[in-house]
Amino acid sequence: MIFNKLNKNFIINLSIVFFIFLLDRLSKIYVIYLDEKLYGTEILSSKFLNIHLFWNQGIAFGLFSFEKTHLYNLLTAVIIIIIFLIGIITINSSGIKKYALLMIFGGAIGNLYDRIIFKAVPDFIDLHFGNFHWFIFNFADVFISVGVFFMILYEFIGNNKSKREDEKN
Repeated sequence: MIFNKLNKNFIINLSIVFFIFLLDRLSKIYVIYLDEKLYGTEILSSKFLNIHLFWNQGIAFGLFSFEKTHLYNLLTAVIIIIIFLIGIITINSSGIKKYALLMIFGGAIGNLYDRIIFKAVPDFIDLHFGNFHWFIFNFADVFISVGVFFMILYEFIGNNKSKREDEKN
């Protein structure tokens, strides 16, 4: 059953995930290069955006950062299981839900790669307004966040459609 669904649009879906992963990798490689070239100083500083490298050992937006290796490894194992489950759900999805899950999957693979290779995820986009700074993030986080936004939107729209269909019956 799963193999039948893999054949339909498999190349397109794989291309989306690969594009997200590639965009994320290239941006991180470039920022790491600039950070080394500029000896760790801020790469860009403007009124609303700063670019500087921050190594995140936690999960999204630096949450659950651990100093202990065994807790970091446990968190990484949990992330691998979640990514695997997202992959399975993606295979069995369609429409906007599938594309939202592909964005989440591609971003999660990008950050997982860094967790395994570097033992931390390079974050570098710092949006701010005055003294208020949002969490520092990267392009993988952007795709994950946009995918989650569309999943929430899909759930609201899908629930409204099913409620209307139930009321008609």
